Amino acid sequence: MATSKEPTFEEQLTKLQGIVNQLEQGNVPLEKAIQQFKDGIQLSKELQKKLTSAEKTLGHLIDDNGEEKEYEKVTDDPSNNGGGNRGFGSEE
Repeated sequence: MATSKEPTFEEQLTKLQGIVNQLEQGNVPLEKAIQQFKDGIQLSKELQKKLTSAEKTLGHLIDDNGEEKEYEKVTDDPSNNGGGNRGFGSEE
């Protein structure tokens, strides 16, 4: 009996990149392009869910003393859009 294995994040991302590449080339029949677009949107949603789940998991990390510590982004940029330091060990 074959078991259905859920694709990994990387496999799904590769598939999404392939869809995007095909759509960007523009030589896909309209019906296929529409289906690929729908598939790409679905893959994008699934990937976002996995990233959100991973972020929540990493929200609690273990410090050097073996104690659970909540992850805090430390940055000089209040929008967190670059610059500054982030995460453990970045506090001065």
